[in-house]
Amino acid sequence: MLKSFSKKEQLLFLSLVVFFLVSTIFLFNFINDKISVEVPSYGGEFSEGIIGTPRFINPVLAISDADHDLTRLVYAGLMKKTESGDLVPELAKSYEISSDGMSYTFILKDNLFFHDGKPLTVDDVLFTVNLVKDPLLKSPRRVSWEGASAQKIDNQSIKFTLKQKYFPFLENTTLGILPKHIWKDLTPEQFGFSDFNTNAIGAGPYKIKTVTKNSSGIPNYYELDAFKNYALSAPFIDTIAVHLYPNEGELITAFDNGIVKNISSIDAKNTAVLKESGYRVLKTPLPRIFAVFFNQSQNQIFTDKAVRKALSAATDKDLIVKQVLFGYGTAIDSPIPDMAILYKKENTANRYEAARQILISAGWVFNEKEAVMEKKNKKIVTQLKFSLATGDVPELKDTAKLIKEDWEKIGAKVDLKIFDVGDLNQNIIRPRKYDALFFGEIVGFNGDPFAFWHSSQRNDPGLNIALYTNTKADKILESLRGTLDKEDRAVKYLDFGREIEKDVPAVFVYSPDFTYLIDENLSGIALGNITIPSDRFAGINNWYLKTDNVWRPLARFSTR
Repeated sequence: MLKSFSKKEQLLFLSLVVFFLVSTIFLFNFINDKISVEVPSYGGEFSEGIIGTPRFINPVLAISDADHDLTRLVYAGLMKKTESGDLVPELAKSYEISSDGMSYTFILKDNLFFHDGKPLTVDDVLFTVNLVKDPLLKSPRRVSWEGASAQKIDNQSIKFTLKQKYFPFLENTTLGILPKHIWKDLTPEQFGFSDFNTNAIGAGPYKIKTVTKNSSGIPNYYELDAFKNYALSAPFIDTIAVHLYPNEGELITAFDNGIVKNISSIDAKNTAVLKESGYRVLKTPLPRIFAVFFNQSQNQIFTDKAVRKALSAATDKDLIVKQVLFGYGTAIDSPIPDMAILYKKENTANRYEAARQILISAGWVFNEKEAVMEKKNKKIVTQLKFSLATGDVPELKDTAKLIKEDWEKIGAKVDLKIFDVGDLNQNIIRPRKYDALFFGEIVGFNGDPFAFWHSSQRNDPGLNIALYTNTKADKILESLRGTLDKEDRAVKYLDFGREIEKDVPAVFVYSPDFTYLIDENLSGIALGNITIPSDRFAGINNWYLKTDNVWRPLARFSTR
């Protein structure tokens, strides 16, 4: 037919064919764009930089942040914490809490496996819990399992029985499960020296493929592969490369040079600088309380409530968040992170005058000659002088200096004492040898404040570093521990917060943010509620670096 056309007709015909093909392709792409959707796809490598060297990639022994980071990736528990802070079954198929709140029964999922291909059973769960409870092993998790007994019901069921109701118990069951067949023959003395603390085998979303060590035999690199038989769903990202660095400076250099694309736990100043340079920063509040705790037993000056109230009123918390944390934190007035906003007081322009008036109304007078507030009681003159102790950490020191400046503006004389963190913990905090102490506590969202504020916890190893005593508060804390209903607990948290607000045993200063600098191509991540840095990996099996385009009607078949 083409041969019968003239050259002009052939050119016209070919032009029409080309136009038709181009139009068809254009129309197809147009329709495809309209009805297709982007979905996560498998593949890619995720590189993370971590400060420190993991010693125990082991849920029973993990201590450091590096330990917890890798343990979180390698191990799985009966339950797991989600990005929102909720607890959901991981190895468990279901669980049931008895009506009296004294027992918890779990049923395992079918076909559970460790990374070495061996089955994971109830015997492994029972073995792991009994290890934690063994006093000879000295597990950091032991205290949370005291008063709880474990009993195997059958090959898929296990029951935990408590001596008394304890609402945070369910979180205990996020404990990673160890393979009994690997660990059963080790004595408690041998446990910490096993190579499986480095080349760990668990049932979590990632399994260790390669461990690289430096010339001193210290691990400096881990490569992990996605575990296809993970109890929830196989991770999208194929490989995780974990680079280990001795300090923050080297970590940031590696990040800036593109060796690693994700880092966390760096100080606020460096975070602000990197964000200004255009890096992607995610942040979320940490349930940590940084406060000045008053020791009324060490310095009687703090038995005067007016002093405690005045010092609190004079503290410019918003300025501290701005200048020390570079905005990566929240000013607070409560020991309960969830409730902090309810007690938040507005900063006032005349804060120092308001604080001075509190002292003056309580009988304090400013001594012009010595530039200090003082109070006469008969023939005894007490001056507003005391020491403020803190750790040799930039954010702690910088905050303490600003607090000292604020308090000296209202007539206090403050001797700032800086201690090495180890020395501070061992020789100052544990024996309670401080007048006032600026320090932080990891309290957790919806946590149990008993250890930090009950009067029974005033002495070491208790954590009541304000040496707080209040009979009503004690009863609230005791009742709170046995309250399983969230709404009922919220009421008790509020009641406890009111007692603290009334007594002013401490000046609550700020809760810091957790910051995570991440790969621009990383998707599916949501930080949510983070208590410790390793919580950032709560939803890592849902993170992805690659995507596919599929037609919208087929999208549901392309997701897990």
